[in-house]
Amino acid sequence: MTNLLRLDHSPLFVIGGPCVIESTELCLLIARRLKDACEKLGLSYVFKASFDKANRSSNSSFRGPGLTDGLIVLEHVRQEIGVPVLTDVHETDQVPVAAKVVDILQVPAFLARQTDLLVACGQSGRAVNIKKGQFMSPHEMGNAAEKVRATGGRQILLTERGTFFGYNRLVNDFTGLAVMKQFGCPVVFDITHSTQQPGGLGHASGGNPQFSPLLARAAVAAGVDGLFLECHPDPTNAKSDASTMLQLEEVEPLLAQVRKIAELRQGWK
Repeated sequence: MTNLLRLDHSPLFVIGGPCVIESTELCLLIARRLKDACEKLGLSYVFKASFDKANRSSNSSFRGPGLTDGLIVLEHVRQEIGVPVLTDVHETDQVPVAAKVVDILQVPAFLARQTDLLVACGQSGRAVNIKKGQFMSPHEMGNAAEKVRATGGRQILLTERGTFFGYNRLVNDFTGLAVMKQFGCPVVFDITHSTQQPGGLGHASGGNPQFSPLLARAAVAAGVDGLFLECHPDPTNAKSDASTMLQLEEVEPLLAQVRKIAELRQGWK
């Protein structure tokens, strides 16, 4: 496992997979399909899935298999599919364990100001993806990045996942992407979580996934380096974020569209 990922040798990179690990078979299916699509389009690909969703709306919601069993699945995907993998960490003691398996440690949006967690991720030697909290301005993400950078962390990604809460949904401010680009980190736009209606179903978050393609096109045109997305072969029966996930079949056509937009930005061929 290399400490520094190469995500800059294609016009766009893609972080994608299911919200939560439901089974080894599902993760392998999605990873294989997304890898094939990205290879066909000349895009770099990172598989993502969470071993634990610690911030579900309801205590009865499915959280995932847990750290130990989840990392077994992620290692299986990494070895069999041959792609880098990403997962969330929520507590500092999860970091060194997860870092033995995954290539990118992700700090969830609600924890983006947790100094101890950011420092632990930076010290792990792995790449760190910091998801921007909706309570944070784009400028504040520079502070989050600096906490990781001060530990010697060599690769930091900043992900926008809906800029702030407003009129019963997440609002997206694309000027914030340009602000975060100033911090010298690749900037990623999360096209599925950005369509959420937090708590909109009472016991769970609602969403408007029909707007994900629009957001993807706009974000790539605005200059992001990567897209983050969650997908599933049967979104309505997904065990987490069912209301925002893309249908797996929809992903490749969408990536083909945004790849053309990415080509126009910097003359990629």
